[in-house]
Amino acid sequence: MSTHNTPSPQTAKGVLLATLLLPGLATLAATASTSAAAETAPEKTTIAVKYGSYSDSQPGWDRIKATAPQVYVQAPIAGDWSIEASGVVDNVSGATPYAHTQKSGASSGGKLGMSDERKAGDVKITRYMARSALSASVAYSNENDYQSTALGLDARWSSDDNNRTWTLGFGAASDTIDNTASGINTAINEHKNTQEFMGGITQVLTPTDIVQFNLTRGVGSGYFNDPYKSYDLRPNQRDTWIALARWNHYLEPFDASLRTSYRYYSDTFGVQSHTFGQDWVQPVGKLTFTPGLRYYSQQAANFYFDPVLNARGQYDGFGTLMRVMGLKGYKSADQRLASFGAVTLSMKIAYAITPDTAVDLKVETYRQSADLYLSGKGSPGLDPFNAQFVQIGLTRRF
Repeated sequence: MSTHNTPSPQTAKGVLLATLLLPGLATLAATASTSAAAETAPEKTTIAVKYGSYSDSQPGWDRIKATAPQVYVQAPIAGDWSIEASGVVDNVSGATPYAHTQKSGASSGGKLGMSDERKAGDVKITRYMARSALSASVAYSNENDYQSTALGLDARWSSDDNNRTWTLGFGAASDTIDNTASGINTAINEHKNTQEFMGGITQVLTPTDIVQFNLTRGVGSGYFNDPYKSYDLRPNQRDTWIALARWNHYLEPFDASLRTSYRYYSDTFGVQSHTFGQDWVQPVGKLTFTPGLRYYSQQAANFYFDPVLNARGQYDGFGTLMRVMGLKGYKSADQRLASFGAVTLSMKIAYAITPDTAVDLKVETYRQSADLYLSGKGSPGLDPFNAQFVQIGLTRRF
């Protein structure tokens, strides 16, 4: 299990540039350009250090805890080039359900208790030209039962007035799953391959408005089962469509920016989701406050099955087993494939010690429940899910 967080600071009149979130491209957005200028190599070296702490729980059950120190470096090379590199170490411990939201032996220290460490890193090289840039990256991630190697390529180019930017990207990842040491189902040297193709456009509409639209097509084949869950058999092909729209508006009376986003996701598993997000970026002297609100709603996969409940509305293990035995073909009790909704509240506070040195603190709280599903009741029999994330960081340019 890995946790990911990419906070994105923004100046009062900042411009939202295209962000390529493809396999092999992992950067801290804290160092991304937010000006509508021509593509130019960075003039200074940037180092950012972050430390994140994550925990989640369900009623009567503290499930997962994780810590994630990470470092990011960007440096100019030979005038028209730059190199970026990042690394993270995730330490994860806890327990995961074996069926729906029911505890496995892991919850009481049984053999399925989880403790793992993931080490990941990537390197990206960019060549800058007058109104364009080309980038290539490679990434590697390794943990006890999962290894991933990825690459990414992207190109960006702007109009003569720099008010419009196009982006094209390609990413590919090759993963190996090998959980011979533990798990309910054994996955020995299983493989999964994914490719993603992305096209996007960013347009400055007015001196205070900028919009962006990205469309991503993903194609994946191989092993998609979760070997740590009972009754889990999934298709060996998963193709996706992702549409992302963003709008940034500067409110001059408040010297603040309002960032609004919408993301639509659909895949061949039958999962469809909608994500609505809004952030308010408010500078106050050397401080910048960024409260945020995000709402997520997901339709269940075609092969997800609901648990059987008894007369009291409680999980019926035997009844659920009988239901499973009657199912043919693909099936999964993974809560992540169910119908549910979720709300995330966040607050980020950044303080500029000097023009080139800043510290920041971000706190997020997440609430997931079937009752929050967009079009009514979600999947029955799911316990509410809560998570908290805290991250501190230091960024220095020199």
